[in-house]
Amino acid sequence: MLNNLKHNMERKWFGVLTRMGSKVGIPVSKLRVFFIYSTFATAGVFFLIYLGLAFTLWIKDMFITRRPSVFDL
Repeated sequence: MLNNLKHNMERKWFGVLTRMGSKVGIPVSKLRVFFIYSTFATAGVFFLIYLGLAFTLWIKDMFITRRPSVFDL
C-alpha cells in the first residue's frame, strides 16, 4: 500500500519536470536538482513556478485527449 502511494505521488508530482525535460532534451535528474536548489536559493519562487506549470499541464490534459491510433475514433 505504501509503495503504491509512493508510485502515485511520484507520477503526479514529478510529471511536470519529466514532460518538460523530454520536450527540451534535458535529463530529468538534472532538471529536478536544479529546481530543488533554485527553490532553496530563492526562498520558494521556483516552487510557485513549478505549481503554475503543474496547473497548466493539468488544464491542458483535461481538454486535450490523446488517441493512440486512428482506429480509436
